[in-house]
Amino acid sequence: MALSRIIKSNQTLVKSIKLIPPNSSLQHSCKSPLFFPSNQRRPICAKHRNDNFLSSDQINISNAFISILIKQPFSPNNPELNNLVPLLTHKIVESVLNNLKNWRLAQQFFTWVSSLPGYKHNIYTYNAMASILSRARQNAQLKALALDVVDSNCSMNPGALGFFIRCLGSVGLVDEANNLFDQVKRIGLCVPNSYSYNCLLEALSKSNLINLVEIRLKEMRNLGLEFDKYTLTPVLQVYCIAGQFDQALSVFNEMLERGWVDEHVLSILVVAFSKWGEVDKAIELIDLMEERGMRLNEKTFYVLIHGFVRESRMDKALCLFDKIRKLGFCRSVSLFDVMIGGLCKNNEREKALSLYSEMKELGIDPDFGILTKLIYSFSEEEEEMDRLLQQCWEDVGSQPKNLLFNSVLEGLVRNGSIDTACNLIQSVMGNNRNGGSVLVKYFLNEKEVVTLNTNSFTSVINGLLGAGKVDMALCLFREMVQFGCNPTLSHCNNLIDALCKLNRLEESYELLRQMKEMGLEPTHFTHNCIFGCLCRLEDVEGAVELVRKMRFYGHEPWIKYSTLLVKNLCKHEKAVEACKFLTDMAQEGFLPDIITYSAAINGLIKIKSVDKGLELFQEICARGYCPDVISYNILIKALCKAKRVAEAEGLLNDMMLKGLVPSEVTYNYLIDGWCKNGEIDRAMLCLSKMFGKEREANVITYATLVDGLCNFGRPDDALKLWDEMGRKGCIPNRIAYHTLVNGLCKCGRSSAALVHFNEMKEKEMRPDSYIYIALISAFLSDTNLPCVLDMLKEMVDVGNLPDPLDKNFPIIRGAICKLLEDARTSFSIKHLIAEGKIPDVSLLEGVEGRHEPSI
Repeated sequence: MALSRIIKSNQTLVKSIKLIPPNSSLQHSCKSPLFFPSNQRRPICAKHRNDNFLSSDQINISNAFISILIKQPFSPNNPELNNLVPLLTHKIVESVLNNLKNWRLAQQFFTWVSSLPGYKHNIYTYNAMASILSRARQNAQLKALALDVVDSNCSMNPGALGFFIRCLGSVGLVDEANNLFDQVKRIGLCVPNSYSYNCLLEALSKSNLINLVEIRLKEMRNLGLEFDKYTLTPVLQVYCIAGQFDQALSVFNEMLERGWVDEHVLSILVVAFSKWGEVDKAIELIDLMEERGMRLNEKTFYVLIHGFVRESRMDKALCLFDKIRKLGFCRSVSLFDVMIGGLCKNNEREKALSLYSEMKELGIDPDFGILTKLIYSFSEEEEEMDRLLQQCWEDVGSQPKNLLFNSVLEGLVRNGSIDTACNLIQSVMGNNRNGGSVLVKYFLNEKEVVTLNTNSFTSVINGLLGAGKVDMALCLFREMVQFGCNPTLSHCNNLIDALCKLNRLEESYELLRQMKEMGLEPTHFTHNCIFGCLCRLEDVEGAVELVRKMRFYGHEPWIKYSTLLVKNLCKHEKAVEACKFLTDMAQEGFLPDIITYSAAINGLIKIKSVDKGLELFQEICARGYCPDVISYNILIKALCKAKRVAEAEGLLNDMMLKGLVPSEVTYNYLIDGWCKNGEIDRAMLCLSKMFGKEREANVITYATLVDGLCNFGRPDDALKLWDEMGRKGCIPNRIAYHTLVNGLCKCGRSSAALVHFNEMKEKEMRPDSYIYIALISAFLSDTNLPCVLDMLKEMVDVGNLPDPLDKNFPIIRGAICKLLEDARTSFSIKHLIAEGKIPDVSLLEGVEGRHEPSI
């Protein structure tokens, strides 16, 4: 469906819009013969009956009740109230409730009346109470009232039901509204009409309950109830809120064809266009509807402008702003603020300045926020800032001049003009009066002199630190103190942080000392900046000494720095010092975490002290630490490497007893350990355990076992495991193929090795030189010289022939000699020698015997 159906005179708004899906209840409703304009007009809300429906006597009685209720605390035993009880009627109760301004008092009166013998509320008194509670946002009491109206079997007409539903919906009690609607229908307290349904649809749409809206529409159609503009308006709204573009347009088209589109309906769709990011369509629709004599209200214009600015569509925002001007709507300072802010963000400075001038012409005083936005935008060039200040200088009173100066500095820093900002503040301090920034004239004149404050320095110092100009920042900080401005904790912390990151430890300590002299207490952040610096410098004594001071202040050292120090020490083989540092930390009351201890354990292992690492592990467990899987893996790997695999498996069992789930890495370490220990069956058993714990073996697991099986002369088992790996979806990589081919060659299974070698190449995995050597060696053992020749030729073609000094070259030399001796291969090998592709072995006498052949 084209959106030209919305406005038939236009064909460009949307080229292709889909209809509502065929199974949508809305489409069935729209096509139904029951779907036609109704003469019934739904009021905006159900109105309370006023005193005109009371007689003069009833009005007097109502006023008497109100007078008694508001003059004294409510008491059900009040004799004056009890004297009026015989005169109570529903109309009087309704009138009293409508005229009480306090919801608590109204509820007390409502409850008291309910308890009177012979009296029962009707739907009008219930609705009066519901209106009071909804306006007061008393949801709990309103929910209880909805239950009470059903429990009391209060009959009602469709209009009264609709009013109660709207009270519930206005405070978001949509489930209660839906349930009340169903209950009164089921019990027979009311037969809802179109108005009742419309009120329910309105409540459902506000909560974006699309499915319920369509269900209720289907009910209306089945009951033969008429649809009108008040039926479809909430339907349009719910589709717009949900962002269902096609459905919303289809509903709008139906409303337009029947003449039901008014300013409210138009506003719903236009705002939705804006939210969907369809800014151009929103503007086009506004223009087209204006041609038909419709226009948006002031509030909708403001909402759209905010939306367009948010989408950075300042061209369209300016278009709407111009419409507001032509329509004579009030342009508030907040609207100018949004527009100028958006233009500044888009770097449309001239337009922003033009709006600023227009604002002044209208007599609207710009607030400081608008000036700040302009300053930030115009601060890229000094000349531009100069031009702006010429226009806005007189718009600020004498008091905010300091604020204006600070904003200029902040703007310059934000736009990267840090040197200009420095120059300006130096000039105002009197250190650079004869030169520098052209902006100085505004802040150094005889009439008004800007008084610098701490905030004036803050943005410049932070800007210098952000630009890495730490020395300049320090210099300005000292000048600030000499100028008489009190530094803040933030200044000191930022400077100490910058110095520590540059490992300028002594200067950091000096600033910390000055900070204390100025009465500023170091914070958790201050101490940890210095602690981090000490850890990076591997200053163990300094770090421990600082930790003692931190304990005095109640500051805890950051674990990340402790871990860093331990890792750095271990990296330089100072694991013993790392352990001493951890002991000192613990003595000071700061217990390292398991990550830090794991780093220390790993460090001990790297200096060939597995037992020391194991001892530290057992020690921290005894202290109540709960090692994680990584901690266990560090030790299991070390024990397996040291051929202490049984101990490693004991750790595996220990970690499972503690509820930890071993990772694939854990099992891979153990499998590798058992294979290298010569216990391949234990390795296979470990694989079974791995599957039992629902851990998937990876390519490393299978490659390790294939290598182990081949090393122990079990190539058939290796091939079976290889096939199992494929069935389980584990794709072998280049290393796995190398392992299998090499293993099969060692087992004398050259034919099978060649099959997998070719398979590897088909998968575009390039074999290494040692794989060719392994195959050549295997074919030589089988006296399969044609295959040896093929391998040798392929090695030459791919450039994998080893150098004569390579330890594996004797195998190549032996192969060449064998090939020269055999009549089937001698001609080809001589040809390769003649072409210089392989060396002439007769010239390599001196090389022979230098290396033992190995695979």
